Amino acid sequence: MTPDRAAGLAESARALAGGEVTSRALVAEALARIEATQGTLNAFRVVRAEAALAEAKAADVELAAGVRRPLLGVPVAVKDDMDVAGEPTAFGCCGEFPPVAQDGEAVRRLRAAGAVIVGKTNTCELGQWPFTEGPAFGATRNPWHPDHTPGGSSGGSAAAVAAGLVPAALGSDGAGSVRIPASWTHLIGIKPQRGRISTWPRGESFQGITVNGTLARTVADAALLLDAAAGNHDLDPHRPPAVDASAAVGRDPGRLRIALSLKPPFTAVPARLQPEVRARVVRLAEKLGSLGHFVEEADPPYGQIGLTFVPRATVGIAEWASDAPFPALLDPRTRGAVRLGRLLGGAPLRAARRAEAVLHRRIGAFYESYDVIVAPTTAAPPPRVGAMLELGGFATDRAMIAACPYAWPWNVLGWPGVNVPAGFVDGLPVGAQLLGPANSEPLLISLAAQLEVELRWHELWPPQQGEQVRAPVV
Repeated sequence: MTPDRAAGLAESARALAGGEVTSRALVAEALARIEATQGTLNAFRVVRAEAALAEAKAADVELAAGVRRPLLGVPVAVKDDMDVAGEPTAFGCCGEFPPVAQDGEAVRRLRAAGAVIVGKTNTCELGQWPFTEGPAFGATRNPWHPDHTPGGSSGGSAAAVAAGLVPAALGSDGAGSVRIPASWTHLIGIKPQRGRISTWPRGESFQGITVNGTLARTVADAALLLDAAAGNHDLDPHRPPAVDASAAVGRDPGRLRIALSLKPPFTAVPARLQPEVRARVVRLAEKLGSLGHFVEEADPPYGQIGLTFVPRATVGIAEWASDAPFPALLDPRTRGAVRLGRLLGGAPLRAARRAEAVLHRRIGAFYESYDVIVAPTTAAPPPRVGAMLELGGFATDRAMIAACPYAWPWNVLGWPGVNVPAGFVDGLPVGAQLLGPANSEPLLISLAAQLEVELRWHELWPPQQGEQVRAPVV
């Protein structure tokens, strides 16, 4: 282990259990890395330095007494849309927010597994956009190139993990908000089945399109964090059957039928896959073919799935905005989305929710011919910081759809997806997503792990501060 970059999640847990390092040392190193980079990367909204060190001391007492829990003493981070007792949940918004009284269910489960929450990571306002910047906290930057965004809305979590500040972090994904920043920072990003990781105290965040997911440098670490955070509150409306994500990491996925889908789903404005990104995704598909899988180009029957997304997304924004203590400070684009959400909150929302069952049947039938879909995670590499910050509502939507038209259908469906690194375009990371039907996390994880053994993407790190940015040969 080196103090300048975090060891992996599983490696840290193993070293702690073996007495090779103390939790206090690991947490202190993580806090030092965060402090050293906060002025440049700006990954964190809240840093729990004093509380985390106290929790690490308590973890060391447990470890010395022979207690063993999956993540006992390991430092991790969570996105600032998740409640951590004693801390505010600002979710990217301006103003002073009061501390919350209780942990959200996902955080409670991480603590039960022994994890030490070192801080809450930055996110754009109410998680709406594929960038992580705004007047509330400034701009979070991409460790691979600080002039570019790490993506959003889980950009703070992605930046923190990619830079080695923490070994893994939780994010949330309502339209690709785990998978997009994972793609743009060269990480594994798991968007699990709806309900796999609880979003309580909101039983359905954003009308069920948003789920909590994991970001890590390796498939094994992302799966370990998923297992630690998974589970439900007693009042959760979605309770999928349990899976053992970590056990899937070393499992042979078998010979799979894989559909390479390059066509963007239905969008209201044009979206075009950039040729350089297409080439990286096709190369990854060719690698799957060389591993013995049957791969051919085929697109699922999305139809006009976007018509079901907008009511759920905008009503969800309106619900979150209603809890903001300073509504006048919200971005004008947020206020526009709130107005639209209030218009769509009746019959259009009910129709959108009913349509999900139809989409499950239609797109589910595609999985009678294929086991997994491979698609681009984004249509373009990460844009520059500020490229979308000052745009109006419609211009932001156009830019967002042009860059990120691929991820959101799986939020409507509620099914799992995993981003894997696909290479670099001009030194900037891009990714591909492995998409499956309901409860297919084990299959997707085993396939991602098989690719990782071949491509060894986790061996590449972004440049340290002061190092020259260079394009990796990948």
